[in-house]
Amino acid sequence: QVQLVESGGGLVQPGGSLRLSCTVSGSVFRANAMGWYRQAPGKQRELVAAITTHGTTNYADSVKGRFTIARENAKNTVYLQMNSLKPEDTAVYYCNAYSTLVGSNYWGQGTQVTVSS
Repeated sequence: QVQLVESGGGLVQPGGSLRLSCTVSGSVFRANAMGWYRQAPGKQRELVAAITTHGTTNYADSVKGRFTIARENAKNTVYLQMNSLKPEDTAVYYCNAYSTLVGSNYWGQGTQVTVSS
């Protein structure tokens, strides 16, 4: 059974930083393309950042230059470093894993990020 466990969310002031972590178990992590999505109240879930099995990254325009996605295969973990946070970054952030071996998608339970003064 594949499980994704996220951590690192919380309340931060505008301009602050947070680092989200997502640890995956039950799958071959190095064969997973990984991504972070977010969903704000009343809005659709959107892709924030993604990283391929080879380390190629992709970002939403709204977070380019502020967020960084990275993976550490030895720890089965993907990170999202979020700097210069804005109130509009407030959302539930979800970790996603796409297994290139079996062609399946997996989701974490989500972690709340609130940017407010």
